[in-house]
Amino acid sequence: MAATPRPPLVRELLLVTALFLVYKFGRLFANGHETRAFHNADRVWDFERAVHLPGEGTIQQLLLHGEGLVRAANTYYAAVHFPATLAFLAWLYWRRPAHYVWSRRVLALLTAAALALHLLLPLAPPRMLAESGLIDTARIYGPSVYGATPEADSMANQFAAMPSLHFGWALMLAIGLIAATSSRWRVLWLLHPLLTLLVIVGTANHYWFDALAAAVLLALALLAVPAPGRAAGPSPLAPLTPVTAGALR
Repeated sequence: MAATPRPPLVRELLLVTALFLVYKFGRLFANGHETRAFHNADRVWDFERAVHLPGEGTIQQLLLHGEGLVRAANTYYAAVHFPATLAFLAWLYWRRPAHYVWSRRVLALLTAAALALHLLLPLAPPRMLAESGLIDTARIYGPSVYGATPEADSMANQFAAMPSLHFGWALMLAIGLIAATSSRWRVLWLLHPLLTLLVIVGTANHYWFDALAAAVLLALALLAVPAPGRAAGPSPLAPLTPVTAGALR
């Protein structure tokens, strides 16, 4: 089987940059809606308790055992998300071109679906929900990526908690590297989404349900985009319309 040619670098840089900009600034269109966001937060919190999910506070208490630990969690939340995904895509581009194209398409679909859900379901994170009893670890211990008040934050939509793209991208990173490599230790890449899950919950930036929603959207994206070496077949999900021009080309 012939090796998959590497896509043109300039085009890929533009496409990946566009993906990150859509993620970063597209969520701002969903900003506001504070009343709906807190109403939805109450519903999610009550639902999690109704189905007996473990309390997010259990994870936060583990982080609060030491100031260094909670600062490390805040730093992981603030500093690892984008660089890790960029490094993942860069490595695949140079070493596994077929897996790169597949991963980029999956991430584009996942991100587009997440942005749509952010618009449809604004959600206040648990750090803003008084009944959760959780604290905003980033605001108290630092570092923080958010403004002091949501309405004054011009760089992020703090009411876009569901789904968690921190978790969704981390999970795709692990799946992509497991699929693209053959080491017997490659399953250890799953530690990244596991650690990300503990961080986003422990810092009170996300509910458990936010990660579950991201996992469901990722599963649908993986079904829609055939993996390298898998025949496209007659799946009705295959001929999806691209979300942004060229993003799924």
